[in-house]
Amino acid sequence: MLTRRQFGLGAIALGLPLTSGGTDYTSRETFDRFDRAFHDSGVGGQPTHTNELGLLGWGQSYVMCAFIRMYEAYRDTHYLDRLIHNADLVLAGRDSVRGVTDHRGLSLPGWRNTSYTAGGVRLPDASGQPVLEVRSALTNVSDAVVTVKAGSSAERFTIVVDNPKKKRTSTFTDLTAGDAVARILAAYPSPNMVTAKKLGDGLPAQGAFPMAAAPVHFSVHTGMITYPMASFVRTVMRSPHLRRVPKYRDKAGEYLTAVRDAAAIHDHEWRDAGHFVFAKTTPVPYDGVEQPHNQSLGLGQTYAELAAATGDPLYRRRTAALARAFARDLTPDAADAAVWPYWPSSGVMYRGYTQADDVSEWTPSYGRPPVGAQQKEDLSHAGVDVEFAGAAHRWNLGFTGRDMARLARTYTRNLATTDNGTATTFLYVDGGGGLAPAGQYLQAPRFMPVARWDPAVFTHAREVFDDHAVEAQMGSTLLCVAYLNWFARKGA
Repeated sequence: MLTRRQFGLGAIALGLPLTSGGTDYTSRETFDRFDRAFHDSGVGGQPTHTNELGLLGWGQSYVMCAFIRMYEAYRDTHYLDRLIHNADLVLAGRDSVRGVTDHRGLSLPGWRNTSYTAGGVRLPDASGQPVLEVRSALTNVSDAVVTVKAGSSAERFTIVVDNPKKKRTSTFTDLTAGDAVARILAAYPSPNMVTAKKLGDGLPAQGAFPMAAAPVHFSVHTGMITYPMASFVRTVMRSPHLRRVPKYRDKAGEYLTAVRDAAAIHDHEWRDAGHFVFAKTTPVPYDGVEQPHNQSLGLGQTYAELAAATGDPLYRRRTAALARAFARDLTPDAADAAVWPYWPSSGVMYRGYTQADDVSEWTPSYGRPPVGAQQKEDLSHAGVDVEFAGAAHRWNLGFTGRDMARLARTYTRNLATTDNGTATTFLYVDGGGGLAPAGQYLQAPRFMPVARWDPAVFTHAREVFDDHAVEAQMGSTLLCVAYLNWFARKGA
């Protein structure tokens, strides 16, 4: 008896269509069916959603990128029309259109987020004047409550920070107005990563006060959302045929302005060494440190497409700088595959820091220098890194053929594996972390930008989808099916 996988691979080898319930993940019919199913499902990542929970950055962005890849595969403007429909809805959800603001009170042409941010609450005194801000750098901060209780005397009070979803409680007993900030800092890192800021001289009133996450713009979300729009701009501006169509020409101009405006939100976070930082005092965990590779490169994708579309020296310089910085962290292993860390190895997060280093306000210390966060990149975040490398290489803005070949071997030699005959992957780019969960191995086709340096990337990623009989699940599923179509049609 043939297994489903054996039957499917045999049919492919003979050039026959998949039957007996099989799905051909390289056919546009499959993609179109998935597109309809996903958009009819109402699940996370629809273009009408906000990005408060990251649903645009980690959902709809993939869908729009899928339309670009399908257009590149089939040259059918139906997919450009699909992108326009979704992109217009996404642009209608910008903060400046919705009339909402970030933590600074600015209403910007981007998409704010509250799911990965830090936050807190300003505690009032008996007259209602704020006297102490209690903060938590733990995610899900909006689930936390600060309770102020009486202390051992009239001049003392106790603070309890409870996050029931995280099942963490931090208690600070017998504080005074004069020593509360210092004593809370001295206890760092407490279970809820609590810090405090003095706002006045009085004692906080007793009671329970809910914390709230602060709205922040993340460069990776901005990059993921704008990347396919920038790709649309590049596609139209480089095509005399498309430029002659008023609809596409006008939308390219509109999207170019929108993408530039959104990208500019993060100019204050840019560093010429080739990365972004979480600017100090921004209410996020690890403010003051370099951003992880995938978060810097997320916006780098947009820079690469803007550089290709416009030739603007700013985007060319920044793309090249990001490429050089990332390439320095691509270390060849014994299999001549590229291995790299989640955090840049040149940064303070990688080596750790203490309170005395005065790096971060929301996370005053991390790790035990010289060892900080030194974990390797995981497969799904590596998908962003590889996407950037593909775009930069495509437009001659970074990475050698050897770099790209090593990234292909990262997949074929370190990530790709089988489990009881079923194609799957390991978790980390060095082959570590054990077998990856579904949320990771189902991202395998996102390595297609490097598959032409080793077609076995395509073969195995397709087997992952065949063996797991993947159906329309989330935005990234559409992108993965689009990429399987893209490589099967173009081979590049």
